[in-house]
Parts: sequence; C-alpha cells; structure tokens
Amino acid sequence: MKKNFVTRFQYLLLGSILLSYSPLVAKEPIPIEKPDQVILITAERFTFTPSKIKVKKGSLVEIVLRSEDTDHGFRLESANIDKIIPPAGKGRLRIQFRAKRTGRYPFECSRPCGAGHNLMRGEIIVE
Repeated sequence: MKKNFVTRFQYLLLGSILLSYSPLVAKEPIPIEKPDQVILITAERFTFTPSKIKVKKGSLVEIVLRSEDTDHGFRLESANIDKIIPPAGKGRLRIQFRAKRTGRYPFECSRPCGAGHNLMRGEIIVE
C-alpha cells in the first residue's frame, strides 16, 4: 500500500513540474491588483501606436504591447523598465507601473530594429 502511495505522489509531482514548463501555461505574470487603466500599444517599424498616452497621477497603469513585425524593445527609464516585445504572433508584453508624479515621460524602442529605429519613440503624460 505504501508503495502505491509513493508512486502516485511521484506521478503527481512529475506532472505538476511538467505542467509548469508547458507552453500552455501563461508566460505573463498575473497582476497582483487590477489596474486603473489598460493601454494597448502596437509596435511596428518604426512607430508606437499610440505614441502619446495620458494617465492620471496615482493610477496603476498596465501597458500591453504587441508587435506587428519583428521583436522590439520598450524602455521607460523613469520607471526602470526595459523589456523585449516578442515578434508578431509570439505573444505580448505586459508591464505595470504606478504613475506617481505629474510630468512627461519618454519611452523608446530599446532593441535595434532597422534604419528608423531612432525615430521609434513615444511619451506618457501624467496629469
């Protein structure tokens, strides 16, 4: 009887380990709190759409980024964020931050993506 229990336990343990590495498991972190504002940004050579975003001071903002072509970067230095946006069809990037201070905060593509890479910029305006 003990042998049966150990074998079942081992199978359950192995199954949970395999499931955690499965491509079906969400790769994006589950948010701890619900954001006040969710913004979808599309990255495509050599623009972010939208490139100007207005948010309210104190709000929890979630930005969902997707690419229409190759992989791009998303750098928002004021929030210490520098992540890679996966290429088209390979997923999305989700980031969250709290808009603590009013002002204008630039963001840019941080992964060289071609001749117009330096033009790929945007701005978050906290009001």
